[in-house]
Amino acid sequence: MKCLARTLIICEKPDAARRLADALTESKPASYRKYGLTYYELKKENDILTICPALGHLYTVGSKEEVPRRRYPVWDYVWKPIHEVEKGRERQQEWLRAIEELGREADHFINACDFDIEGSLIGYMILKYACQAEEKAGRMKYSTLTKTDLNNAYLNVSSNLDYDIVKAGMCRHEIDWLYGINFSRALTESARKHSERYTTISTGRVQGPTLNFIVEREIEVKSFKPTSYWTIEVTVDVDGTIVKAQYSKKTLETETEANHIVENVKGKSGKINDFKETKMKVSPPYPFDLTTIQTEAHRHFHTSPSQTLRILENLYLQALISYPRTSSQKLSPSIGYRTIFNGIARCPEYKNLSSELLTGATLKPVEGKKFDPAHPAIYPTGAMSKTSIEPRARKFLDLIIKRFMAVFASAALRLNQKASFIVNKEYQFYINGSRIIEQGWFKYYHPYVKPTETIIPPVEIGKEVVVKEIFAQKHFTTPPPRYNPSSLIKEMDNKEIGTKATRAGIIDTLYKRGYIVDEAIRPTLLATKVIEVLTEHCPRIIDVSFTRELEIQMNKIETGETSHRAVVTDAIRQLKIIFEKIASQEKEIGKELSEAIMESKTQSVTLKTPCPNCGASLRIIRSKRTKKRFIGCSGAIKGECRFSLPLMQFGILKILDTFCKKCGFQLVSIKSKGKRPIISCPKCYVEGLANRRES
Repeated sequence: MKCLARTLIICEKPDAARRLADALTESKPASYRKYGLTYYELKKENDILTICPALGHLYTVGSKEEVPRRRYPVWDYVWKPIHEVEKGRERQQEWLRAIEELGREADHFINACDFDIEGSLIGYMILKYACQAEEKAGRMKYSTLTKTDLNNAYLNVSSNLDYDIVKAGMCRHEIDWLYGINFSRALTESARKHSERYTTISTGRVQGPTLNFIVEREIEVKSFKPTSYWTIEVTVDVDGTIVKAQYSKKTLETETEANHIVENVKGKSGKINDFKETKMKVSPPYPFDLTTIQTEAHRHFHTSPSQTLRILENLYLQALISYPRTSSQKLSPSIGYRTIFNGIARCPEYKNLSSELLTGATLKPVEGKKFDPAHPAIYPTGAMSKTSIEPRARKFLDLIIKRFMAVFASAALRLNQKASFIVNKEYQFYINGSRIIEQGWFKYYHPYVKPTETIIPPVEIGKEVVVKEIFAQKHFTTPPPRYNPSSLIKEMDNKEIGTKATRAGIIDTLYKRGYIVDEAIRPTLLATKVIEVLTEHCPRIIDVSFTRELEIQMNKIETGETSHRAVVTDAIRQLKIIFEKIASQEKEIGKELSEAIMESKTQSVTLKTPCPNCGASLRIIRSKRTKKRFIGCSGAIKGECRFSLPLMQFGILKILDTFCKKCGFQLVSIKSKGKRPIISCPKCYVEGLANRRES
């Protein structure tokens, strides 16, 4: 009897492994556990398939030899199991042991991790080091986890791994490691040697330029000097209907000119001397790429880029949408437009809209310029989950479905109207109207698009217009807005730094490191000083063109235009030049960073509200005896003032830049894990306790 061959298929995550196993068999696949890893076995033709998941990256870059944590620069590195490099990875260690044992029993191997740089790299490292079988492994490629796509991917598995993509992924991780470990150690150690106190200061290849965007914007905001200007605000009567009109000059530089116009127009009338109507097409939006949906989700749902990505990944793992980590704005006919619309139509809320699109002669999407060779734009699969979807995820699915419908719809048609009239033979005004005469794609993308309309009464040349009210309004120019997570990720995309998969994580890291705060992002004092030091001593690390050029070179590895080794070698060459300069200026760098750290720590615990007893500064203090935190007067050090206020003892405490409307005291927030922040006025809190005790 002929023995059946065994094929080990590596998936990126447990949910993906389960879906693949379900897709490749009509019956329920057998599941087994080994060292905590759940894997599946099924018979497929002349093969026994073993399908097992990874837990993301099971291998990472680490120092080739054990070196002291404070030594830098470090140039020698190797790929190691992640549990040997990072603490708390015991689960990954057990899963890797299970995969190694399953690999010994296999004859053939397939990398079925997500088809992108990270998925290609995850599967390659497992096959190379755990299974020692990368040369006899194939690659599955799919964009959704639907049964049809997974079966097609299995039937069309390539005979080789995607080595160019793997090498590009290796290069990116290696260069990011070289940048991160060396610059972070250089900055941290420079400060430690000067102050003899340890504070982690980090930067990186993409992190540095991104933080520089924020610091530069903050400088623009704070150095901005507003200038005044005036506008003419006017309402007129047209056949008994009161409407707004605009003066021909939108802004005026002087108050004198503005008042002169008001005095010469007040109470006067004019006649319509021109009227035009124009029709304007409003084209449908492009399909979603990752950056666009992160921006749109922030606008409508107020979610951060990383939160959006997590929700999208869950929808993908439920086979409800296509792979979200894509930069494409194109949809291939091969995804089956009609099949998707038929699937969407099974849901009552989309039935009528979807059916309308299906009645058209052809289905042709509007597409953008961006193209991703690995995946199309984000689209719904048409599979409507039988299991319940978490409410927030349902909103995202609704957004994706309606965007998908909108890109197949016709353009909307807007009618723009413009009437002009002259008052006192000199002053020209305009009455502007606009309304939608054909809904087009607006109907499909509701409520995520809300077209504005301004209805004006019927007008014709010669009709009288009476000025009812007119006045000059003073305004001031405003600074550019601070970045928010959405606009920052868009800026990173525009400047072509980072990748669609890493940008959200970099922004999260800047928050976690204490470099940035708030939704309207502000850099902390430490972040500003780090950028100042880098600008003075190693400006290339924050130079966006330097980082972008590295991105271009790494992309060329994917297309075979250059080699992994050449890009890494050149990066090390350039880094060595930078570190020679850092070493020669280490004392100066350490002094500047140490001063910034001390000032930052003082600032983070000092309130702007002065002590109500003596006027000295108030600070957050932790008792050496009880370890409890409280607000105390700085005068207590000299025994001059004993004013204090208690604080909540649990949660992350943050001093806010807002003040109590009742008493004027500075507010604080306390954030406990998994809960919304509690905003509190310490002074009112104590007074409230005292009143309750008295009652």
